[in-house]
Amino acid sequence: MPFQKLVNLSHLKKIRFPLIATGLLCWTIVLISCNRPYTPKPTGYFRISFPAHEYQVFDEPNFPYSFEYPSYAKVIRDTSFFEDKPENPYWINIDFPRFNARIYMSYKEVNHNFDKLRDDAYKMTYKHSYKATSIDDSLMQTPLGVHGVFFSVGGNAATAKQFFVSDSVKHFLRGALYFDTTPNEDSLRIVNQFLQEDMQHLINTLRWKK
Repeated sequence: MPFQKLVNLSHLKKIRFPLIATGLLCWTIVLISCNRPYTPKPTGYFRISFPAHEYQVFDEPNFPYSFEYPSYAKVIRDTSFFEDKPENPYWINIDFPRFNARIYMSYKEVNHNFDKLRDDAYKMTYKHSYKATSIDDSLMQTPLGVHGVFFSVGGNAATAKQFFVSDSVKHFLRGALYFDTTPNEDSLRIVNQFLQEDMQHLINTLRWKK
């Protein structure tokens, strides 16, 4: 065999051996990796910067109620209710622009119909049950003598926080928190918790006007 061919064969053997060894090492790593338990990567969400809880007073003339609401929110008079006009001028929305959130607040005057207003409030909350994983209601009594019920709705319901308060003889006020986005319990949980504190402060500072 010519000397040149022997040199080429020897050179090929020297190249082939490292390639085979490298291939075997890769397969070994793959086989070992396949036997390890798979840990899914948790879903990531945008980091949200929350402001300090600071409040201002809502006390408009002629309104039958007053309360404190966050300084980073704004109150807007509600002019429509599902394509209808509100039954009185005391329906308002509390907007949270930085969170794309809004508390819809509807006021009704009690006129020997407290039981119906209360039952309607429960029905409006439980209509979200097809999306909810849980609905918890808790009775409230504030230091100012306001009574009501606070609802926490679990799952991907359109609204996770609702409440109604009343003196059972003259005033009835209902509030519901909504987001201008597709409901997702995981991504909205921390915002719901933050705004729940604001809702509870609103309730605790609520006063009925004579």
